[in-house]
Amino acid sequence: MTAQDPKMIANLATAIGQTHGGAPASFIPADAPFDDAQRHWLNGLLSGLHAIANAAAAEATPQVGTALTVLYGSQSGKAEALSKDLRKYSKTQGFEPKVAALDDIQVSDLAGLSHMLIIAATFGEGEPTDNAAKFYAALMADDAPALPATLNYSICGLGDSSYAEFNKPARDIDARLAALGATRAADLVACDVDFDDDYAAWKTAAFESDPFKSAAGTASAPEPVTSAPGFDKNHPFMATLLAADRLSGETSAKCVNHIELSLAGGGEDLEYQVGDALGVWPLNCADEVAAILKACGFTGKETVELKTGPVRLRPALLTRLDLTTVTPKTLKAWGLDKAGADNQIIDLLTSGDVKLDPQTLVNGLRTLQPRLYSISSSPNMHPGEVHLTIGEVRYDLNDKPRKGVASTYLGDRLAEGGAVGVYVQKSAHFHIPDDDTQPLIMIGPGTGIAPFRAFLEEREARAATGLNWLFFGDQHRACDYLYQDQITAWQESGLLTHTDLAWSRDGTDKVYVQTLLKAKGAEVFAWLENGAAIYVCGDASRMASDVDQTLRDIVMTHGARDADAADLYIDALVSTHRYQRDVY
Repeated sequence: MTAQDPKMIANLATAIGQTHGGAPASFIPADAPFDDAQRHWLNGLLSGLHAIANAAAAEATPQVGTALTVLYGSQSGKAEALSKDLRKYSKTQGFEPKVAALDDIQVSDLAGLSHMLIIAATFGEGEPTDNAAKFYAALMADDAPALPATLNYSICGLGDSSYAEFNKPARDIDARLAALGATRAADLVACDVDFDDDYAAWKTAAFESDPFKSAAGTASAPEPVTSAPGFDKNHPFMATLLAADRLSGETSAKCVNHIELSLAGGGEDLEYQVGDALGVWPLNCADEVAAILKACGFTGKETVELKTGPVRLRPALLTRLDLTTVTPKTLKAWGLDKAGADNQIIDLLTSGDVKLDPQTLVNGLRTLQPRLYSISSSPNMHPGEVHLTIGEVRYDLNDKPRKGVASTYLGDRLAEGGAVGVYVQKSAHFHIPDDDTQPLIMIGPGTGIAPFRAFLEEREARAATGLNWLFFGDQHRACDYLYQDQITAWQESGLLTHTDLAWSRDGTDKVYVQTLLKAKGAEVFAWLENGAAIYVCGDASRMASDVDQTLRDIVMTHGARDADAADLYIDALVSTHRYQRDVY
């Protein structure tokens, strides 16, 4: 080795390892022991190696997208599921997303964000969902902080256009963010119950808006494709009806049925936990289809065009379209200014004010949707089966008898051995704790007992040692005591530590579950202080709101707190998933 050789080797090493900046004009020193041809050849070789090294380094550098916050308000799980889809999609558009419930962020934190997308479902008559209520209240408050124009946002709402306050939470959040100074990157999209197409259009518009498109970083590679579930909302499993037995007595004002369905052959796509819901695809009543055809003067053999293609009118009415709900879409398609209060589709068609052709008829009907029911069985107690507790919806309106679609389909019209399309709707948090020693307080009057039958069956199957307290009730003990034999057996075995029963029509005073909850306030608070989780299932507009207020009153009275401190106490239970509601 000559004196020049070490210098040359050092230069070679530096050149090959150099991955930033421009390549040197020449890798080989002029005084290196090579002739011109050799020097030219080596410089070409090393330039190629340099380029390869640069490319490899660039490939190894992590691809970082622009920060994006995805927030959701979800009650049934639909908005939360869409937020997960948005997380995957945003990565392919040059963003690095963080996903959270609306209540998991403070309004004051919004000022530090640059890009934000919100999917907000509507709860009840026009309220925010349980996991968005705190954020909504803070945002709407008079003292909400101003927001910078650098916060770029867009909102997608999930709602039901048959309600007067259609997508109110989403509309309110959208308007309030703009009023506080944030920049609306893409217009609000207010989705109806059939939301797939509108959601997809909103997603595209948001990422193609100037504030998002111009700020997008380097897109990540799509996440590895996992096999799609074999059975879901759009691809239901055909479950066999094993039993539909009436639970309520003949003298009851309600007909409540215990439904058993076989999931045999469904595999892992139909595995569920207690607390999950079952989506059910019903068929419309053939008599109601016949009434609509008669009112319009159609045979049912006419061909109409649906989103999925051409189909005969009668099967479309029987299996694909909502025959009950009047929506703004209905009025627009049929050239009507308004509909009478509580009018249904058949009322408009028999009023004499509407003359339709078959295509215009279906243009005014929205798509039939599945119904979600709380699962009332433990898979460990009933392998290969799923049970539901469903009250048949029957009432009179405008001197005509009316009935629910799915509740009467399962309870009355579907014969045992018949098949119905189903899928499992996973619940994010409405599950019993993994800790089998944690105490549970369950409040579920009427058909709200459904998930708690499943909870108790699961605790029995696990041989769980945690204390269990059930608040249940209805109108009359004699005819409305659902699952009485099973509840009595759990009392006798000790699985049920306490059972408080409220019968609102058996005495002179109306007694509800919230009445008993208040009466047992001291013990309820003691259970909460001892780590109990509390669950509520049933009517949202009355029972659930009354129970919620009763819980706050209990904390004030027995926890010696003022109203604000009691609210903070309950908020802490919610944030730690110790206070969960499955209400409707």
